[in-house]
Amino acid sequence: NLYVDLSSGEKETVLEIYEQIFDHQSFTGRSGTFYGYEGLGCIYWHMVSKLLLATQESYFRGLDEKTDKAIINKIKDHYYEIKAGIGLYKNPKLYGAFPMDAYSHTPENSGVKQPGLTGQVKEDILSRMRELGIQITKGQIKFITTLLNPDELLKGNNIFEFYDVSGNRQNIQLSQDQLAFTFCQVPVIYINSADEKIIVSQTNKKSITIKGNILDKEISLEIFSRTGKIEKIEYFTKLK
Repeated sequence: NLYVDLSSGEKETVLEIYEQIFDHQSFTGRSGTFYGYEGLGCIYWHMVSKLLLATQESYFRGLDEKTDKAIINKIKDHYYEIKAGIGLYKNPKLYGAFPMDAYSHTPENSGVKQPGLTGQVKEDILSRMRELGIQITKGQIKFITTLLNPDELLKGNNIFEFYDVSGNRQNIQLSQDQLAFTFCQVPVIYINSADEKIIVSQTNKKSITIKGNILDKEISLEIFSRTGKIEKIEYFTKLK
C-alpha cells in the first residue's frame, strides 16, 4: 500500500519532469523534419504495401470462410487496383527514377525522394509469394493460385534462369502458358492443365506424383532445409 501511495503521488511529478526534458507534446514524428518529401514518400509507399497485404489477407480469409464469390472477386479487383499504384507499375518518366531502385535517401538531383522501398519490401515479398500461390499450413507447402494474374503466364517459349541451392546457375526450358519462380532456391513451375497434380523431381532422377495441391511434411521440410534433394516442383492446375 505504501508503494501504491508513493507511485500515485509521484506520477504527476515524474510526468512533468519528463515533459520538461523531452517536450513530448510537441513531437509530431517525421512530419516536422521532412527534407523535401522523403518522409512523406516513405510513409506513403510503405502504407500502400501494407494495404495491399491486408487486402490479400482478407481475400484468403474470404476463401477459407467460403464467402460469396462475388465479394471474393471484388476484393481481388481491389487488390490489383491497389497494386497498380505501387512503383513497380510506373514507368521511369512518371516515377522520376527507376521504379524499383531502392533509394534510402533523397538524391541530390531530386527524383523520387525516397519512396520507402526499404520498408515496403517486407510487405511486398509476403504478398508476392502468396499471390504466386505459396501457402504454408502445419509445415506443409500448399499451392493456391486463384489470386494469380493469368497475364503473367508465358505467351511463348522462354528460358528460366536461376541459382540452385549450391549456388550454381541453372536454366529450364519453359513453354507457353507456364510460369516459374524459385522457393527456397527450388524451382517451381506452374503448368496450365485441367488435371490438378504435383510432380516432385528429385536429384536422384526419381520423381513423385501427388494428386491435389499439397506437398507432405517430409517433402516440404526438404525444401525448407535446402537439402538439395529436390530438383524441381511442377504444379499442374487450371491457370486460365
